[in-house]
Amino acid sequence: MAVYTKRDFSVNLKSHGGILILALIAVFHLWIQVTGLQYTTAAKTGWIIGMTPVFMALLGLAVFKESLTLIKTSGILVAFFGLILLISHGDLSSIDLISNKGDFLILGSSFTWAVYSIVNKKISLNYPPMMTILFLFLMMGIIISPFTINDASIQSVIHLTFKGWIAILFLGILCSGAAYVMWAQALKEMESTKVGAFLYFEPFVTVIAARIVLNERITLLMILAGIIITLGVVLVNVNLKKIVLYKKSKKDM
Repeated sequence: MAVYTKRDFSVNLKSHGGILILALIAVFHLWIQVTGLQYTTAAKTGWIIGMTPVFMALLGLAVFKESLTLIKTSGILVAFFGLILLISHGDLSSIDLISNKGDFLILGSSFTWAVYSIVNKKISLNYPPMMTILFLFLMMGIIISPFTINDASIQSVIHLTFKGWIAILFLGILCSGAAYVMWAQALKEMESTKVGAFLYFEPFVTVIAARIVLNERITLLMILAGIIITLGVVLVNVNLKKIVLYKKSKKDM
């Protein structure tokens, strides 16, 4: 894509170290997410990943000195309450690192994606998003090569079915390539909390897809916990000042 759009391939050495950090974060993020998915459902994963904007708000406070109002604080508490309800199935005594290891790995994945987004925001300010992603993927490939290039992996690739190749192409071109480029561009154009707000929709899409494609069981408690998480995330990203100014401008018209 970078070649097709005739991007400038000159390397900004100052940004290269930052992209290496991004690559390390991205590899770790994907590894714990894929591992976590082996021990939990796609539907629960969707809701837990929905916590990302909360982590982005907390990191935004630490890194960009973004404000943390009473409403945002309330939103964080509400979101974590929904998360605990989701993981515990309504029974706090059932939570432990062994039986819930998949959920905790996905939660770690959510946090690392927030870290990636905050770091990416800094990198994108000094480097074109398309080129950031190009060098990012090259570095990610180099990082994971020692752990993935072996006889077992080669045999797995050779014996991949047609559906397997379709899945890999879908994940590589759309879920990774296109999605990472659009995410990087969005972080360049908008505040991190505003970009994170678009993740509201991800859990709902995931739950619907999990039911249709994987035939996963969706419980009422899961939906309730998900709605509570979403409500918390909305509160985290709400901007009362802009709402008041908007209402005032409407009255003055």
